[in-house]
Amino acid sequence: MPSHQHSAFAGFRRLSPKVTGALLRMRQETYRDGAVPAKYKLLTAMAISIAIRCEPCIQAYVQMAVDKGISQQELVEFLEVAMTMQGCPGEEWALKAYALYKECLDHGSPSTTSGCCDHRTTTQADGR
Repeated sequence: MPSHQHSAFAGFRRLSPKVTGALLRMRQETYRDGAVPAKYKLLTAMAISIAIRCEPCIQAYVQMAVDKGISQQELVEFLEVAMTMQGCPGEEWALKAYALYKECLDHGSPSTTSGCCDHRTTTQADGR
């Protein structure tokens, strides 16, 4: 996360610790392994992010799914669901997700982190 966004999130978190902390706890609980493995929950979130056209969310969920060990075929099948539900626009956004997946494999993480889901790694790492 760029330092100005990290600083803004940290400041906002101090002003709204209950809500921002609740959102973090909700994400941690939701994206854990349970009856459904975490990677499938993350791929579902990615498909929903494609449907709502939120590029920072797509980026975050692709990275988290890669970190959970998704296969290329698993990604492709979830991208196919997103494309089926969205038609041509879904295909364009699915292509963005696929490009981010390839970038994660080649470089470890996407190079253009910014937006609504960036704080996930910072806050998960510090346990708040």
